[in-house]
Amino acid sequence: MTTSATAAGKPPRLSAPELIDTVLDTGSFVSWDSPIVRPDDLDPEYLADIRAAEEKSGVDEAILTGSGTIRGFRVAVVANEFRFLAGSIGIAAADRLDTAIRRATAEGLPLLAATASGGTRMQEGTAAFVQMVRITDAIAAHRAAGLPYLVYLRHPTTGGVFASWGSLGHVTVGEPGALIGFLGPKVFQALYDKPFPPGVQQAENLLRHGLLDAVLPAHRLPEIASRALTVLSARRRGMPPVDAAAEEEQPEETAWESIQRTRRPERPGVRELLRFAATDVVPLNGTGQGEAQPGLMLVLARFSGMPCVLLGQDRAWQGKNGPLGPEALRVARRGMRLADELDLPLVSVIDTPGAALSQEAEEGGLAGEIARCLADLVALPAPTVCVLLGEGSGGGAMALLPADRVIAARHAWLSPLPPEGASAIVHRGDPSFAAEMAAAQQIRAVDMRRRGIVDRLVPEYDDAADEPAAFARRMGAVLAQEIAVLSTRPESQRLARRAGRYAF
Repeated sequence: MTTSATAAGKPPRLSAPELIDTVLDTGSFVSWDSPIVRPDDLDPEYLADIRAAEEKSGVDEAILTGSGTIRGFRVAVVANEFRFLAGSIGIAAADRLDTAIRRATAEGLPLLAATASGGTRMQEGTAAFVQMVRITDAIAAHRAAGLPYLVYLRHPTTGGVFASWGSLGHVTVGEPGALIGFLGPKVFQALYDKPFPPGVQQAENLLRHGLLDAVLPAHRLPEIASRALTVLSARRRGMPPVDAAAEEEQPEETAWESIQRTRRPERPGVRELLRFAATDVVPLNGTGQGEAQPGLMLVLARFSGMPCVLLGQDRAWQGKNGPLGPEALRVARRGMRLADELDLPLVSVIDTPGAALSQEAEEGGLAGEIARCLADLVALPAPTVCVLLGEGSGGGAMALLPADRVIAARHAWLSPLPPEGASAIVHRGDPSFAAEMAAAQQIRAVDMRRRGIVDRLVPEYDDAADEPAAFARRMGAVLAQEIAVLSTRPESQRLARRAGRYAF
């Protein structure tokens, strides 16, 4: 999600109070701040700077904190005021941050942080610098309590703020055109006597590299925040299962016929599943560590009211851009961490002709990422559901398979390689035995159901490509029912079954 910056290339700078008024429901903000008490031995020149900053900004520190509501959801807020000494963080500002974050944790509130800072307050030196550790500890405790942390990186956000509480959000949004980077360009110029490459530290570039989930102006922040909070605050245990069609016998088709159906360009994929069956969808972007992979969708969403983290292989993207590489699995592992930390069910959607076979994939650690995905999924405490939606070829499919429950579309399939590749291995380089190999390997959903690899089949009438909306809604209803039932089962029971289900 992006929007353009202003004509000058930089967004209009809202003060912290203006931002709070823009994002929170009218009249809902309640300040948590006590008056700042300055040390008696403060350097007179620094004290004069503080008094001038107070006069310029109209506030008493670079941080404002409090609580309010966003479309009815009560949240805690910590916001930088850039006009107060460039939003820099000294000991007093860190005190205020630490107190507010820990109060939000104690009260069980989601936390919204809005940064705009040059980083550590240079006038206070090392004592201010080490406050990064203290603030990070408070954020880590908030996240460990399973509470949502939403971050809005405003213009500019640099230095120790970006390298601590600015980079730890579950959902992170940037302001259009905002300068966001670790080392500010003026400091870089002074240190290295050359300009920093243009555009690198711009919000839109960070979005392209998977470091931001969206780029939005402040007035649109309530939209994404409320959707995320709708998912994250939804009931997830004790809900009665939603209505979903029972399994039914359907006419037998060969494995090769099913494979051909799943390869139809018109076949619905994860995008259609989300469009027709999900609500409150919040797309997330990239690994958060410098990699983006649109072919692996990571979203927060609800199906029939049941919340989840969903990670799904996008057949449409793969059809245009080629197979998924190791970075896609690193995006998936970010989703697994979110599900674990936020205590949300995880849904994995398999729909891939196979992972990338290339020098880049090998050097990027594809095999290792498959192994780490398997290990993470087997041990994930959250309820997990895997959806075999269409093609399921090779390690790229296997990486998302381990789950408490596996549901499959009637024509979905799972195999070690594309049938043509299996044929080439067994028949000395000849791929023409693909149909026979597919039958012999028992790759069909119906075969896997009989074997216990798949727990439930979702019908197609007679091809999902000819009924995309109806099929997606049918799959969504089954998915919601499975999540609801799993959420009532003890974690120990789920993990024991997950670990032993393939001991045939």
